[in-house]
Amino acid sequence: MAKTNWSALSITTSSVFVAMTAIGANITSIAPFMVIGGVPITLQTFFAVLAGIVLGSRLGAFSMFVYTMLGLVGAPVFAQFKGGFSIFFSPTFGFIVSFIIGAYVAGKLVEKKRSLPMYIAAALIGMAINYVFGTNWMYAAYLFWFDAPDGFTYGLAWAWMMVPLPKDIILSIGAGFFAHRLKKLGIGGQRFKKENAA
Repeated sequence: MAKTNWSALSITTSSVFVAMTAIGANITSIAPFMVIGGVPITLQTFFAVLAGIVLGSRLGAFSMFVYTMLGLVGAPVFAQFKGGFSIFFSPTFGFIVSFIIGAYVAGKLVEKKRSLPMYIAAALIGMAINYVFGTNWMYAAYLFWFDAPDGFTYGLAWAWMMVPLPKDIILSIGAGFFAHRLKKLGIGGQRFKKENAA
């Protein structure tokens, strides 16, 4: 089994992404109207996919795992400054879990090919994972263990997600451009290659 030897730079950079994701989660604190159907419109997806394509699969997923664990133990890092284990049963917790998966998959893709189109595609795929996993979790939560709004259906769950979709597509494409630019400047890319090696 391979031994993980993460450098101080890797740990520090991962911590920065944890902090940025927490900040991005709480944009609704200054714009409370940005909540549609109980789903806060945040910048979490942007920072999650950015973590994957900048840090790589393992480090990116690790940063999102730390973010998730911080929230579950009570730190107010989730949307609307929420935290605590009760969040696990909320309709939106699936979106949080998907940050780990999305960051890992996006990171794996750019590890295979570090071209601009791949960075953009990886970011969009990471975003798609967030939407598919999160929306299905939300539907299941409302169906089985949470009080569903009147007239709630699977189609309505996806209709809610159409509101933040244009924003997330634009931000994901921007994340791809930004990460590729960082790679050309020597930040990300090969710098974290050994840390992400299995």
